[in-house]
Amino acid sequence: MSNIIFNSKATAQNGRDGHVKSDDGIIDVNLVNPAGNKSDEKGSNPEQLFAAGYAACYDGALNLMASNQGKNITSETTAEIHFMKDPADDGFKIGATLHIKIEGVNQEEAEKLAEDAHQFCPYSKATRGNIDVELKPTAV
Repeated sequence: MSNIIFNSKATAQNGRDGHVKSDDGIIDVNLVNPAGNKSDEKGSNPEQLFAAGYAACYDGALNLMASNQGKNITSETTAEIHFMKDPADDGFKIGATLHIKIEGVNQEEAEKLAEDAHQFCPYSKATRGNIDVELKPTAV
């Protein structure tokens, strides 16, 4: 591994119908399988947790790219994570759509910033070639 800047840890028990907790206790969440049809149970799921991390990381990368290019923006990124059937092995896979609102630039600049952030973001790098990611930038 290259130079590690920091580590984060979380432990899951009992899979999609279990519990996940970060080592510092900030994340301490019951997991509920959304496909399990248990509408009365409250909890999160791995895709929701991934969406939160991806949205935060990508939005940070977007703001860094804008700053590096001398652009003053306000942004909001919503990561929509899709749980899908995988016809290759009859199993499952995930995909992502990033809905990116950028204030302070025109549509062409928003599209360029979105792509620059996608090339830089660690989550985008980690998923590149592994899952389909669709960028939907909008200048507002």
